[in-house]
Amino acid sequence: MAYRVNFDRSRLKIRPLAERLNDLGPGCIRPLERTGHCNDSLKRVAQRIVAARKSGSPVIMMAGGHVVRSGVQRYIIDLMEKGYISCFSMNGSVMIHDFEFSLIGATTESVAKYIVDGQFGLWAETGRINDIVNRAYRDLPGGMGEAVGRAIHEGDYPSKDISLLAACYRLGIPATVHIGIGYDIIHEHPNFDGAAAGAMSYNDFLKFASVTEGLEGGVVMNFGSAVMAPEVYLKALSMARNVARQEGRQIRHFTTLVCDLHPLPAGPAGEPRKDDPAYYFRPWKTMLIRTVSDGGESHYVQGRHDETIPALWTALKDLESQ
Repeated sequence: MAYRVNFDRSRLKIRPLAERLNDLGPGCIRPLERTGHCNDSLKRVAQRIVAARKSGSPVIMMAGGHVVRSGVQRYIIDLMEKGYISCFSMNGSVMIHDFEFSLIGATTESVAKYIVDGQFGLWAETGRINDIVNRAYRDLPGGMGEAVGRAIHEGDYPSKDISLLAACYRLGIPATVHIGIGYDIIHEHPNFDGAAAGAMSYNDFLKFASVTEGLEGGVVMNFGSAVMAPEVYLKALSMARNVARQEGRQIRHFTTLVCDLHPLPAGPAGEPRKDDPAYYFRPWKTMLIRTVSDGGESHYVQGRHDETIPALWTALKDLESQ
């Protein structure tokens, strides 16, 4: 066959979401309930979050897509409403799952089922995200998270009450989306504009870096992002420290929390060896060791997001009642 310079997306068949089988529906959204057990590290982080709120330092929550799929939206939104989260950062999959939940009350297609005939990701309504981003790029300043959050908050989305992006927009909390072009299903669609998406996501990165400038005394939490969170955080922190040094300030005393499924040693005191596969789990060396080595504090909690996020919420709830 004759290879084209670029793939011609006009040849794609885009089907409606009504024809898609979804693995997750409204029943996966958990109600706000206390959890019976709270890890000591989460209790300590909860104390740090309360202290950060009192001092005006930011509490940054970074998340991967499985956070949304775990059904803990109400916990996160409640933390936002109470002022415990001052910046919510995500990869593109969080934005997509959040959008689909808001629109149809369901999300998550079977990759195994739909990749067989090349239908994976090619659903019409999900592609509306591209229209939102493209329009905001032309008409409005700001970033991707703000644009999609505004659209959900102001639009006809039946389940917008569980939208993290809409909650951020409603509460004035920075919502930053950090994409890698080609990572997300909406990048398959004919209406995806790489220039628009890149510019809007880069605006979000600069917004994240601006929040990071105030991190002294603050908290950074990473739930389930093995690549986006540690890498975006690392670059933003370097930028913030560069400026702080010139201004005679420091960004050293803050707390990091990583919650994931990897069986890391409790309270890892140093980096894994380079011949250890764990060396390539970026949150360990980046968020738990290197960036807090000169005065910070770090915590790792192994567990599912539907365990760790409710546990953190419970720890903060307990502090409120003291």
